[in-house]
Amino acid sequence: MSRMFVPGPVDVADEVLQAQAAPMLPHRSKEFEAIFRRASEKSQKLFYTNYRVFLSASSGTGLQEAAIRNFVNKRVLSIVNGAFADRWHEVAVSNGKDVEKLSFDWDKPASPDQIADSVKRGRFEALTVVHNETSTGLQNPVKEIAEAVRAVAPETLILVDAVSSLGGARIEMDAWGLDMVLTSSQKCLALPPGLALGAVSDRAMEKAKSVENRGWYFDLVRMEKHRLKDSSPATPAMSLIFALDFQLDRILAEGLDNRFARHSAMAKRVQEWADARDLSMYAPEGYRSQTVTTIKNERGINVSDLNAFLKQREMRIAGGYGPIKESTFRIAHMGEIQMEDIEKLLAAMDEYLKGS
Repeated sequence: MSRMFVPGPVDVADEVLQAQAAPMLPHRSKEFEAIFRRASEKSQKLFYTNYRVFLSASSGTGLQEAAIRNFVNKRVLSIVNGAFADRWHEVAVSNGKDVEKLSFDWDKPASPDQIADSVKRGRFEALTVVHNETSTGLQNPVKEIAEAVRAVAPETLILVDAVSSLGGARIEMDAWGLDMVLTSSQKCLALPPGLALGAVSDRAMEKAKSVENRGWYFDLVRMEKHRLKDSSPATPAMSLIFALDFQLDRILAEGLDNRFARHSAMAKRVQEWADARDLSMYAPEGYRSQTVTTIKNERGINVSDLNAFLKQREMRIAGGYGPIKESTFRIAHMGEIQMEDIEKLLAAMDEYLKGS
């Protein structure tokens, strides 16, 4: 069986793929509405929220745009210490908002104190931050950031991209005081690409009602009216929602705590392997991702050649991304990946390194 150790799209279990093959239904039918509601309600457990969860036929980037269009009239602060945080900043700029970019070195976590200082000075309606940077393998201290921001500007909405961590690491939306948390189907949830999930607080929904030019497709006020009737404004990605409904049962049967522990143990194993081979992690200790490890390519490994070798064994890893593309490579350990898969990968990588 082939395994992809890349940060999405990830491997999808055969039974989950088969769930997509259920017969189509009229998307306004009571039968489909029951499935839609069931999937949405089970999704709340992933976010640790009692708030609504929207199911969007888009990538996670679509919900990045939805967050900007729905919750910001003018002023937004973009926290940037990685490629996908920078993308959210670009989304905000392209939507004509007054955006301030607060940048940190990509190999450093975003500082709660510095963010709070900026928020205190800037009178921002919202801030955007990435919980788990897929490009750098760094996990930002979102809980501490939210606490710091709430202390100085309680009205500022806190918008979080958890595309590569939700379902693989604990993110407690309600307890941490977050206003929107978004994710994608093709990473820790181990589903095919094409579905995004976004949990939104009541106060954020109230703010959205006062924001002009929310657009149409990603208008969350419109989506909420339909969600309350177990539907969506436009035709949903029905086959993916069938699969989500099925996969959530599998995830919850494993148990979220067990799932987080599995991801954390695999991350630790990969990091220990790298340390033992004089390879260092890009992210600093204490802020390393549980779902994807970014390793500095200090030994000059030809990642293309390595992947050609791994593909003969039905495995592959990921190269670097963005400005650190040539200086790093990435090993993802998310979704359906198990510890025995990691051991097989690391043994194969050792075999390649000995022969190179």
